[in-house]
Amino acid sequence: MELSVGEVAKRTGVKVSALHFYEQKGLIYSWRNEGNQRRYDRSVIRRVSVIKAAQQVGLSLEEIASAFESLPKHKAPSNKEWREMATAWRDQLEHRINQLKALQSDLDGCIGCGCLSLDSCNLRNPDDERAKAHIGESLLTNPEDPL
Repeated sequence: MELSVGEVAKRTGVKVSALHFYEQKGLIYSWRNEGNQRRYDRSVIRRVSVIKAAQQVGLSLEEIASAFESLPKHKAPSNKEWREMATAWRDQLEHRINQLKALQSDLDGCIGCGCLSLDSCNLRNPDDERAKAHIGESLLTNPEDPL
């Protein structure tokens, strides 16, 4: 069964512009009918639902796209394929949860610390990660650096 972009938007609760964006990013796929209108397979509804759920737990569109690469593009993934993707995300989310718990433990000490040191701050420079690739640089001289 093929659906129009408006039908997909209505059934998923996502704006048409978001669907176009997801398609541009390679997260969902459509084809054009004889009238040059976008048409989607019904399986796109599940993909959009998974995208929304993944975003709610903090996964980026890049992470979602990477996970979707292993799924078939123009048909519904099997239960096994969804499960494998979910398992990878579960491990990734568990890692993030552990990082957030560590951050939560350090936050009280950091707020009262007042050290103003980007080099030794455990929140901005955990386990002195900056020292591995940025000898002598500081965050103040390179604000584009994500660490």
